Amino acid sequence: MESDATQWSTLEAFHALADRATDKVEACVQTRPSRSLVFRFALHGEISRLRIPTPQAPGRAEHLWEHTCFEAFIKQTGSPAYHEFNFAPSRQWAVYGFDDYRKAISSPRLERPPQIDVRRTNDRLELDAFVDVQDLIARPAPRSLQIGLSAIIEDREGSLSYWALKHAPDKPDFHSAVAFALNLSV
Repeated sequence: MESDATQWSTLEAFHALADRATDKVEACVQTRPSRSLVFRFALHGEISRLRIPTPQAPGRAEHLWEHTCFEAFIKQTGSPAYHEFNFAPSRQWAVYGFDDYRKAISSPRLERPPQIDVRRTNDRLELDAFVDVQDLIARPAPRSLQIGLSAIIEDREGSLSYWALKHAPDKPDFHSAVAFALNLSV
């Protein structure tokens, strides 16, 4: 599974909770050999007006979604089960497994932890997360995956805005079936 081109998607802000410092959030996913994925995020705006977690030693951490964080959701087409990945600009990460919509939470062990690269300028924050998903995808390999890409952005005052490929109509819910808006052939 290897992609030839990168197609960036612009994430939509959940209208009721959008912040004024963020101009745009873009995301894409690239496939790599050996069932690896690269999730790429680009946050455009007045970065100085946002709370960006400071770099730390890479590792698993909890509650990353309470601050600026990028997320990827992966499910095999036709299955209710899915995995959620959280990637923080601090280079900390988390992964959770679900049997169905927000049910049976587990914390899968990964043979190789995600590698997170972060680049920052005055008007842009970029995060690339390299993830080996071979232990999470059933064998034989599925022909397609459904992907949800999202972001939580915290401003200096501590308010959160929610960005996703698609939102459920009533509240920001990245676990909603609507949010799995990207189909990826593998």
